[in-house]
Amino acid sequence: MQLSPLQSRLAASLIASCLLLVVYLFFFFPQFATATQLDDHVNDGRLENDAALGAVNVEDPGYEPEFALFDRSIIGRAPPGVTGLANNVPLSADIQPGDTWNYAFEISTIEDAEASDRSRLRELRSEPNGSLAAPHDEDGLKEGSSEPVRPRQQSRTLWISANTCQQPSRISPDQTTGDPPQLTLFVSRSSENTSPGPDQDDVELIPFQEGAVMFNTSFTEDVFFSIHAPEVSDERFDTSLPYNFEIAASIDQSYHTAANESDSPLIWVDSDARGALLTTRSLTSRPEQVVENPPYVLYAQNKANPRINGLRSSYCGLKREAQIRGLENGSSGDITTGLKQGGDGNLTRQEFYIGGLNASSEYFSILVRDPDRTALEPQRNVPGGGGVVYQPISMETKPLGACRVIFNLTLCDETQYAVPANWDLFPEMTDLAAFYDEYTQTMYSNFEKSLQQIQCEAQPENRYSLVRNCADCEKAYKDWLCSVAIPRCEDFSEPDRPHLQARNINEPFPNGTMVDEKIRKEHANETAWTSSRNPLIDREIRPGPYKEVLPCDDVCYQLVQSCPAVLGFACPLPGMIGFNSTYGRRSRGGGGVTCNYPGSAHYPPAAGVRLPVRRSLVLGVVCAVLAIAI
Repeated sequence: MQLSPLQSRLAASLIASCLLLVVYLFFFFPQFATATQLDDHVNDGRLENDAALGAVNVEDPGYEPEFALFDRSIIGRAPPGVTGLANNVPLSADIQPGDTWNYAFEISTIEDAEASDRSRLRELRSEPNGSLAAPHDEDGLKEGSSEPVRPRQQSRTLWISANTCQQPSRISPDQTTGDPPQLTLFVSRSSENTSPGPDQDDVELIPFQEGAVMFNTSFTEDVFFSIHAPEVSDERFDTSLPYNFEIAASIDQSYHTAANESDSPLIWVDSDARGALLTTRSLTSRPEQVVENPPYVLYAQNKANPRINGLRSSYCGLKREAQIRGLENGSSGDITTGLKQGGDGNLTRQEFYIGGLNASSEYFSILVRDPDRTALEPQRNVPGGGGVVYQPISMETKPLGACRVIFNLTLCDETQYAVPANWDLFPEMTDLAAFYDEYTQTMYSNFEKSLQQIQCEAQPENRYSLVRNCADCEKAYKDWLCSVAIPRCEDFSEPDRPHLQARNINEPFPNGTMVDEKIRKEHANETAWTSSRNPLIDREIRPGPYKEVLPCDDVCYQLVQSCPAVLGFACPLPGMIGFNSTYGRRSRGGGGVTCNYPGSAHYPPAAGVRLPVRRSLVLGVVCAVLAIAI
């Protein structure tokens, strides 16, 4: 039968469709097996073609799935005996001397995290090499994102860090020689070595330093590392107490940080026999910046007590073992801290006062920056969540004598150092501070009355100076008044130095003894040696013999340069009679306190101290407006 043209075209189309369906079924249709066929092949626990398909017996207890597109690193399963670490999530463990704990950071942990991040989700497509990637444009950017595509095998940096929280203790508490040996971090140089440890060639060996270790490496695959505890002598240490450590891995930054000594923002201001005052450098760069919570924690340890030796760079070790530390219930113990705004630039600092110290002793002070201190929610599992431990700074206390630290004054807000004191007449520091505060406010009030006679608001051509004004005069007078009327005190036992002036040598010490008779005879007729600069100190406080840290001469020069000449301020010059017993000079090379000025400290700020330009001055003796005797 002959088909019409229309029927011929329909038949051709139908035949072609059938051929295409056959081809599709032949090449692409999935192969099925009947239940009977499958049973025939699993009687021995394996499929016949398991080698080709990569299949294993699912009933095998050691079964670990392997898929063509997803290797073990994607599944995220560490080998037996190896503990996997997640990004910025610390783990703690006890370890006995001689043992090794193995860890791994699996690249799948960060890929899984990125995949679960909705901001990173993208439509996957197949790459020629079989990997999966998000679509991107010609510039290599992810679709809908400004970030470039990160190839799965792109090299990244891994930071591994750990802190020793506990170590074997000394059998004899007063033993000062020899510290417990440090833990060691081993990092494998090959993913084939999943248990790096001692006596291996393909490992990086990094010993802990004072209880802390930090290491970083580039990686494109799983990284294996371990913590090894050394053997410990049971003759010198209590080996029943194991090591305890905290370890973390991060692709962002080191989770734990032990800063360099030069990086410490801590400044030792001054001490007395029972306490010490410390402050940080400025926390802000502008006065209007607000600091909600103090960011630092402070620890202190008597140098004669070796308990934290080997743990001085470990935050968790300090929290457990430091002699002076915050209590677990949240109270501060012997440490009082707070924020204070003031000084040059009116910037914010954090201050610490440590009480309960021993007289004539040396201490370590260790500052720690803790993310939890500034956050409303716990910040442990975040980059840098382990905190920053700064290197210890040394400080020492004075003998129980004539000096005591005061701070938090109203007018002289930068006066925070040891001053002439009497522990019996002024048993509370606040009472002693109130005495000096009231006196300086009275003297400043008298000065303000004198300054009111000056035309401070006149036209520029009628003012007393074209470069200074009354505000400059008020600031200079305040600085000078606080430095002179509130002497900075050192114990009389301090060795003689050019910036120290002995006072009250004819008075008895608190224990009833007297200054050496030879010294008393030599300076019997010198007022600077036999009395205080401020007579009210001798009448009301009666501190006994002490040494004054002389005020800096430039503090007086600033006063003369900033105030109207009619007020009659004048200063002695170096080499003139009276200068050496009334003023000291700053050391341009640093090295601690060499004269007293507002904000002076044993460790001055790194930015340096503003030194005024010296000009020709009126010769004479020290200013007389305050009626303060030399």
